[in-house]
Amino acid sequence: MEFTLEELYTKKEGQTYDRKSARKDPKGLSNHIVAFANADGGMLVIGIEDDFTVTGIDNYHNNVNDILRVPFDYCTPSVRVTTETVECTDKNGNPNHLLVMTIPQSSELHANQQDEVYYRMGDKSKKLNFDERLQLMYAKGSRYCEDEPVYRSSMEDIDWDFVAEYCKKIGYPKSAVEYIRQNNDFVVNHNGREEMSGAAILLFGKNPQRFFKRARVRFIRYDGIEAKVGTEMNVIKDEMFEGRILDMVRNSLDFVRSQIKEHTRLGEDGLFHTTPEYPEFAWKEIIINAIAHRDYSIKGTDIQIKMFNDRITVESPGILPGIVRLNNLRTVHFSRNPNIARFLHEYDYVQEFGEGIDRMFNEMASAGLPAPEYRDNAFMLNATIRNGVISEADGVINEVINGAINISATEQAVLTALKKKPGITKAELQKEISLGKSTIDRAIKSLKEKRLIERVGSNKTGCWKIINKL
Repeated sequence: MEFTLEELYTKKEGQTYDRKSARKDPKGLSNHIVAFANADGGMLVIGIEDDFTVTGIDNYHNNVNDILRVPFDYCTPSVRVTTETVECTDKNGNPNHLLVMTIPQSSELHANQQDEVYYRMGDKSKKLNFDERLQLMYAKGSRYCEDEPVYRSSMEDIDWDFVAEYCKKIGYPKSAVEYIRQNNDFVVNHNGREEMSGAAILLFGKNPQRFFKRARVRFIRYDGIEAKVGTEMNVIKDEMFEGRILDMVRNSLDFVRSQIKEHTRLGEDGLFHTTPEYPEFAWKEIIINAIAHRDYSIKGTDIQIKMFNDRITVESPGILPGIVRLNNLRTVHFSRNPNIARFLHEYDYVQEFGEGIDRMFNEMASAGLPAPEYRDNAFMLNATIRNGVISEADGVINEVINGAINISATEQAVLTALKKKPGITKAELQKEISLGKSTIDRAIKSLKEKRLIERVGSNKTGCWKIINKL
């Protein structure tokens, strides 16, 4: 069992964990089982009430028998669930049991007995509409690159010392060789030959770049706010990070940390306070996400971290996976590389499935900085965070503005978008900064009242521009 008894009682319900009473209608549990299978997998504990009261399963024998049949009788296709009974003490102090159902992530699309498709989003099992169901079906139809056999690879390409270190970390009791061999995600029989999967090579390989030449992270720092070429080339640092997934994460994060500036200011309490130009969680999140979720089947390019004076942009090969879209990425989670994501979770780089991006938005807002920006660009996904520094020569915003005029993070995001694209329409603005219409309307109204922006053209077809007077 992955959790202790106390953890089963108290663990927060979320992307990969839920608890239900044994009194519940067994058919209704099919929604949660297919939701876990369609998303990241998870654990469903039967015998604990919504208020955390432990009622167990021993007094609900008939219901429990029906529950055990749910993955087979009420899920289409059947979900491969493993079950375990765990001894416990119920609310009355009597010996009792819990039923622990472990649902693996599935490469198939699963529906309940009414042909409804559910998907796990945070602590809820959400019913998908037709378009979402179609998108998930297409996503499930493609095998993960990390599951594919790597041509001409073998057990000799695995670093067994590193596998042993990992097994010790996760508490795996058997040998490193047994861990790899018994994991169907790592060893693939291909044309009568035993080959390693993409995940095995990327996570445990001696030299992953032998097979995935561009599975690496490149850091480029520019002097200024744009990339220049030729005689005006302004690259001042260019570093490459290779090796296994863990090597790339550790080394790239350590290096970027050394490049983050800090600002020291005298506070109202008479003391000096030092703050980084970006919240640590935010810049780490966009880098870790790129390494964990890039499309490793795209072999012609690498992950690029581009640092400018006013922003960090991470370019990752691959479009948004599954049913994740620009307008729902704060609430919907889909792992393109579930084995890699799970591995990084063990090393505490991925905290909780599906919570990182939403927390990043909140951290940027708390720091008074513009919201993170995401763009699909052909086969690349670009994630950008800004530090709020804008050239005084170019216009209106600089670090002084925040104190002098009291601009909110949303208002600053609007001004940043207007500076980048003068004459932008409200519809384009909404797409640019990924915020709701009412939120943008409030920001525009406030900026207009502060005489920082003005409308050009009619109320219906006009656009907004910065009043360049500060």
